[in-house]
Amino acid sequence: MEKSFSESYKQAGVDITAGYKAVELMKKHIARTVTAGAASDIGGFGGLFELDLTGMTRPVLVSGTDGVGTKLKYAFMLDKHDTIGIDCVAMCVNDVICCGAKPLFFLDYIACGKNIPERIASIVSGVAEGCVQSGAALIGGETAEMPGFYPEDEYDLAGFAVGVVDRAKVLDNSSVREGDVVIALPSSGVHSNGFSLVRKIFEGKDMTSPRAELGGKSLGETLLTPTRIYVRPMLALFEKVTVKAVSHITGGGFYENIPRSIPKGLGAKIDRKALRVLPVFDLIAKEGGVPERDMFNTFNMGVGMSVVVAEKDAEEALAVLKAAGEDSYVIGRIIPSEDGVVIA
Repeated sequence: MEKSFSESYKQAGVDITAGYKAVELMKKHIARTVTAGAASDIGGFGGLFELDLTGMTRPVLVSGTDGVGTKLKYAFMLDKHDTIGIDCVAMCVNDVICCGAKPLFFLDYIACGKNIPERIASIVSGVAEGCVQSGAALIGGETAEMPGFYPEDEYDLAGFAVGVVDRAKVLDNSSVREGDVVIALPSSGVHSNGFSLVRKIFEGKDMTSPRAELGGKSLGETLLTPTRIYVRPMLALFEKVTVKAVSHITGGGFYENIPRSIPKGLGAKIDRKALRVLPVFDLIAKEGGVPERDMFNTFNMGVGMSVVVAEKDAEEALAVLKAAGEDSYVIGRIIPSEDGVVIA
């Protein structure tokens, strides 16, 4: 590729040599994500992955795709690009794990107004970190330089993950019953949804000064805190306890996501007093004048993932999650209901 260069294309705003440099810079990050199944180097036309189906009778592939949304605006504002990739991976692999599947590999897509190799490599370093946290191999991706479509200092980031699970172990909520226990896995903050509302509330506010109500962190640092990845603790839980349903609390908050894992005719009664709502959500509600119903219908409110298990398995589930580093706790029970979620 050392002979590949187009002066005409460069004058139009696309420097293909910058793309080659970006690939070279990101290779060290990608190398961190290599797993036993990764069967190709970055730079080919497709990413290869060799499946190990040992012990599976009816393997099912599970895929998830997502982006980071307008949280990216804070990465631009603060010129910090090395963690936003964690968010991208998290939004995909956390969805895949809700089906009971183990993530296998990930591919990313970065579209930018101008390819600045060092910035692209910084973004990919975050993607690689997310893949390491989730045990997924980063086997490919695409960087598209699109002058005139994106401003030079902005970009978009999206990706998708593929996982595998034996058909008999797919979580389909069919075993959920009245009296089952709902367990919360804590979030790290706003994660990667609701940022259009967040940006409206904090427009023009100081992003860099420490704030007492945020534990001494700045607003910008707090809002850019990466989405937590729950793959490893959930895989540990699947090995020890019969998990009936899992919900990834993203856009739509409690009212949209928890009902997706509960069969018709049943709902989740959430104990409002039990919830460990993070300070950033109190700040959003206060400064934005956002009603509590809207807060729970937009944000995760400190709960990144919820898990449903039988009451007899609750204590063991909490112990397994604690051993995996999760400070999980009970937030409610399954009740007969057509409302999906009741917070009281």
